[in-house]
Amino acid sequence: MPLPLLWCLLLCLVMATNVPPVEAQSAAPTHNGAAKDPFADDTVDESDLAENSAESSNQPPLLEVSDPLERYNRGIFWLNDKFYFYLLKPVAKTYRYVPEGVRVSISNVFSNLTSPIRLVSSLLQGDINKAGNELGRFMINTTVGIGGLFDPARQYAGLRKREEDIGQALGRYGLKPGIYIVWPIIGPSNLRDSFGSAGDAFLDPSRLIWRGESYWAARSFNVVNTVSLDKETYENIKRSAFDPYLFIRDAYIQSRAQLIAE
Repeated sequence: MPLPLLWCLLLCLVMATNVPPVEAQSAAPTHNGAAKDPFADDTVDESDLAENSAESSNQPPLLEVSDPLERYNRGIFWLNDKFYFYLLKPVAKTYRYVPEGVRVSISNVFSNLTSPIRLVSSLLQGDINKAGNELGRFMINTTVGIGGLFDPARQYAGLRKREEDIGQALGRYGLKPGIYIVWPIIGPSNLRDSFGSAGDAFLDPSRLIWRGESYWAARSFNVVNTVSLDKETYENIKRSAFDPYLFIRDAYIQSRAQLIAE
C-alpha cells in the first residue's frame, strides 16, 4: 500500500540494502566482494550451484518500466522533494524530542490498525498461511500488546509482519502494473497500485475511529511519526544516487514485483 510520502523512504531503504542497481550487480566482485585467490581450489560445488539456482528462481526478473509521463513525474518528484525538506522533515525533526520508545509504540498502533488490509489481501490471494499469520498477530497484539502498543506476536510468538495490500492481490491475479505515476505528497505508484490504494482505504478501520478532518489529521500524524523514526534514508539516496528519480522509480517497481512474487 503506497503510504503517504513514505514509499520513497521505506522502499528505497529496502532496495538500497537488498537490491543494488543493475550496474552495481554487474560490476560487483563475486564471493561477497573478496578478491579471487589464485591458489584457491576452483572446483565448483554442485550443491552450491543448486542452492544459488533455487535462490535465483525466487527473485523477480529485472523489469522494464513504463514511464511515458516521466516529464510530469519528475516535476511532481521535485515538488515532493521540496515538501519533504522544507516542511515534513523540520516537523519530524522537532517531533523527535518525544522519546523513541513512545514513537515506536505509536507506529505499532497504526500498523495494528491496518491489519485487516493485510488479512483481506492474503485471503484474496488464497494464502491461508499469511492470512493465519496476520490474524494471529492482530489478536495477540490487540490483547496482550495492549491495543497494538507493543508487538508480542513477533517477539514471543515469532509471527512476523508481512507487507500485503490490495495492489499485491491484483498483481497476483495477473493485472499488469501499468504506467508509473508519481502522486503529489503520496509519492511513487502505478495504475494498478493506485486502484489498489482505493481498496486499502475502504478496508482501513481508521475511518471508523476518525472521521472527516480527524481522519486526515491522524494520517498526517502517522506520517510525521514514521519519518521521525527514519535514519535519513532519502538523504542518503540523494547523496549517493546519480539520478534519485530513477533510483526511486526502479526501487519501487522492483520492490512491488518482489512482494507480489513472494
